[in-house]
Amino acid sequence: MTGMKASERLLQAYVVLFLLYLFLPLAIMVAATFNTSRFPTVTPWLGTTTRWFEVLWNDQQMWRALWNSFVVAFAVIVVSVPIGVAAAMLLSSLHKRARTFLYAVMVSPLLTPGVIIGISTLVFWERLGVKGGLHLAVIGQSSFIAAYVMLMVLARLQRFDPSLEEAALDLGASHAQAFRRVLFPHLRPAIVSGAVLAFFQSFENYNTTLFTRGTDTTLTIFIASKVRTGLTPAVNALGVILIVVTVVGAIGYEILRRREAARAREATRRAQENALGDLRKA
Repeated sequence: MTGMKASERLLQAYVVLFLLYLFLPLAIMVAATFNTSRFPTVTPWLGTTTRWFEVLWNDQQMWRALWNSFVVAFAVIVVSVPIGVAAAMLLSSLHKRARTFLYAVMVSPLLTPGVIIGISTLVFWERLGVKGGLHLAVIGQSSFIAAYVMLMVLARLQRFDPSLEEAALDLGASHAQAFRRVLFPHLRPAIVSGAVLAFFQSFENYNTTLFTRGTDTTLTIFIASKVRTGLTPAVNALGVILIVVTVVGAIGYEILRRREAARAREATRRAQENALGDLRKA
């Protein structure tokens, strides 16, 4: 019993330290937003202020960089999600030897440093006459982010029963109808998760974007340049806004998920009651 209590206490201490490791830097960043110091720090505390939000509001360059990051991230979703889904479906339909080789080829971009991907993308497309810009950043990021989507969809495909799709085809459905009505609903959670992962991977990307962006600037590039020239707590203010938006979005999603689960349980209960009523009548 003593050993079990000691292990439980160690586990609790580990969880506490892990949560502190995750959230303490965020708490310090949020606190630095309200310090009057022109540097993002909490020591020394020179006074409480909200003027850094006003500075952020008037910083047009930062808002333009943020907009560029959103544009690139959504474009990466449009490019990488179809490629990742198609690659996962292709892998699941191949024989083991071909699947192993092609899997290694498709996953290899994840093992390649972002600097190499960025330089290679820039050199390749410039030889074809395409100059750097946000479009090239989308191509460079999609070359490895599509592999993340592929892995998530492939994991979901492994739990799919192929006989369901075969039954739909036997009943007269076309391949497009079988995909839309049988396979796609099963893959939808993985596709949505892959799209979210692709968005965040693109939004925080620095190495690949640095070499492919041309004269355009994304948020990560803008912050890196500010670190060299002089960072102000206005960046912290933007971080606070993004944290609030993320938390509100997560809470909203959880509320919708629980409502959908409650509706599904209610529908199941009513179906069971109707079935019992029919049995009693019979």
